[in-house]
Amino acid sequence: MAEILRMPKLSDTMTEGVIAAWHKKIGDAVKEGELLAEVDSDKATMEVEAYASGTVLYLGANAKSAIPVDGILAIVGKSGEDISALISGSTGGTSSVQTPVNTDTKLAKTIDTSHIKAKVIYMPKMSDTMTEGTIEKWHKKVGDKVKSGELLADVTTDKATMELESYEDGTILYIGVEQGKSVPVDGVLCIVGEQGADYKALLEAGKPSTTPNTSAVQTPDVPNQSVHVQVSTNTASNGSRIFASPLAKKIAADKGIDLSQVQGTADGGRIVKKDLENYKSASSAAKVVSNTVPTGSESYEEVAVSQMRKTIARRLGESLFTAPHFSLVMEINMDKAIEARKSVNEYAEAKISFNDMVIKAVAATIRKHPKVNGQWLGDKMRYNHHIHIGVAVAVEDGLLVPVVRFADTKSLTQISGEVKELGAKAKSGKLQPNDWAGNTFTISNLGMFGIDEFTSIINQPDVCILSVGAIKQTAIVKDGQLTIGNIMKVTLSCDHRVVDGAIGASFLQTLKALLEDPVRILA
Repeated sequence: MAEILRMPKLSDTMTEGVIAAWHKKIGDAVKEGELLAEVDSDKATMEVEAYASGTVLYLGANAKSAIPVDGILAIVGKSGEDISALISGSTGGTSSVQTPVNTDTKLAKTIDTSHIKAKVIYMPKMSDTMTEGTIEKWHKKVGDKVKSGELLADVTTDKATMELESYEDGTILYIGVEQGKSVPVDGVLCIVGEQGADYKALLEAGKPSTTPNTSAVQTPDVPNQSVHVQVSTNTASNGSRIFASPLAKKIAADKGIDLSQVQGTADGGRIVKKDLENYKSASSAAKVVSNTVPTGSESYEEVAVSQMRKTIARRLGESLFTAPHFSLVMEINMDKAIEARKSVNEYAEAKISFNDMVIKAVAATIRKHPKVNGQWLGDKMRYNHHIHIGVAVAVEDGLLVPVVRFADTKSLTQISGEVKELGAKAKSGKLQPNDWAGNTFTISNLGMFGIDEFTSIINQPDVCILSVGAIKQTAIVKDGQLTIGNIMKVTLSCDHRVVDGAIGASFLQTLKALLEDPVRILA
């Protein structure tokens, strides 16, 4: 009987997946576990494998085209089988091979579960912005023994893959979400307990009155049936685990490439096919390729928008069109800041940058103007007493904002070291949820690119973002005389619902005073 393979939800923000490449075409034979397609989500390119053997009878989209989450990815069955009813009857929702399972965690009081020697393990909240997690890989299956502290699963949040350990001893009686699927925070991950314990009563006790969520499950009675995303791991010589896709692992084995020497670019630092291809090209002799275009000809290239760029566009659009922005620009004389930085770097073990000085000055300024450190909550405004500075970092496919926590309590050298470490982790895809969550104010600095002045879109839930331009020598009037000064322009973008013009202007005045006399932030 033909079976529908649906587009899995590969991240919590994914609404559709783009077929980066098909590895099978209609009429091809496919085996269970064989690579079917490469799919671009909003976070990474993932490899999707088939769960059933048969012939590919239908593909849901052409390469480079999008399929919504739960839409038909492919149909696999017997050659010549009539699948018209499956195609016409599909609504893009859950297929008939999937088993409904409740993931609500509020247990009803009408069923006594106190005698059941089993515990429900729920999806933990791994960051303050996390709403759900995707099971990247199960390390246990139904019937396996597990001990407290033993690795249970790899869970992917919005930007990192983390290891989830069991906090119970016993036997895996039930798995409530299949590999490659998402489960909300506090949703049922699995049940651990004594062999033969009535785990179904625990599930029955947790049934909500509303329509249950739908996903494939593993139980002793119900086979696990769904498209799944598998991540293979190797171990480096230092004992650390290496995340790699099955295809990348196979290519590395065929080519004799040590995966510990390859830098992964996918979500959580995972190694995928393109990383092996880039590694090969980097280690080979350079080849000269002619890109000469005949004189007078016209040409262009169209590139599909990545899922990360779509997410950035959506979120920044929401910020720009829901928060009434206004911007204030100020010039700051950096002569004394240049002298101070030079003096500090003559003795400091870690060299500080002008960006480090701006972060320190901004943190000190926020203490005097706490309203810029707020949030808009609809019917109320929140003014944060802690100061967590988000520092925008450009990566290959977008923009990440790691956070310097309690920046007002840290020295310049501490800020410098932390920013360098966070920047390196962002570019290597190794940021953890706590690294990017909780910002109360954001700084975006394009001065190193020679940009004199620019305006940023607010990084919500912040209500302000400071755009920092380059330090540029220009003619200024000082003490009635024309002279040369080093000027830096900064632009403060504000959410007018929380920050008025006078508040923003006062903030910039204090920031200017601190940077033009930086001895006050060096203490």
